[in-house]
Amino acid sequence: MADSSIFWLRVAALLYALAMLQSMYVILRGSNSLYGLAQAVFRVGVVIHGVAIVELVMAEGRLPVENFYGTISVCGFLVALVFLFVDWRYRFSSTSVALFPLVFLMTLVAGMQKPVAAWGDVRLRDAWLIVHIILVLAGYAALLLTAVSSVFYLVQESRLKAKRSPLMLDKLPALGTLDHLILSSMGFGFVFITLGVMFGVLWAFIELGTKWVGNASITLAFVTWGLCLLMIFLRTSAGWRGRKAAVMALVVLGSGALTWVAHSGLRVALIP
Repeated sequence: MADSSIFWLRVAALLYALAMLQSMYVILRGSNSLYGLAQAVFRVGVVIHGVAIVELVMAEGRLPVENFYGTISVCGFLVALVFLFVDWRYRFSSTSVALFPLVFLMTLVAGMQKPVAAWGDVRLRDAWLIVHIILVLAGYAALLLTAVSSVFYLVQESRLKAKRSPLMLDKLPALGTLDHLILSSMGFGFVFITLGVMFGVLWAFIELGTKWVGNASITLAFVTWGLCLLMIFLRTSAGWRGRKAAVMALVVLGSGALTWVAHSGLRVALIP
């Protein structure tokens, strides 16, 4: 029955991934038109997630919170339930932008408790790793653009408040233009980093089984992704703009730089 629980958990992760596409659409296009469909898929995922937990409880005779995988599964399920309640009670759909990706990634990791077959072809293994690296680098490039735009925003804001117009800053875009650029690059950065983390975790899982848990470089990647998720949430739901968004973008870039340094020797770090 435990194997059946893992199967249902992975099905729930797939459904959450489909719902997460709505978050990506909102971030990149600013439209919430897919929310109804995404919410329905998410609800089915929550039901199947609940089935997986119940089956595991029946198999082990206790709530599965004594290991990392069981704990993160239960936490993801509770986050999903809280979201559904808040959305039903307050129609606070904007939280889906942050919570859909969060629940998906938590469930994806929880479904990795049982190892899978090793790579059947080394070329597929290497290609998967290359895709992961390209996605992450694209995400970091977008974050770098976000940070540069944020610095220009802070400089332009300071210049306008001081009513100064240094010659070298005359060509800076308007604050509204910089704010829009920050939002766009921030969105693309989050999407690429989310996909990069997903590909990286799956690669590490197939390569190492459960040994990847606790790896410092991977943990740091999750921290960076979490900060990026927080940045997106504060921007879309809490209305953070201007100086606050600019400072947050610089914090995320700093964490991203540390993650890049930690992963510069990716193969050495992951392969014993």
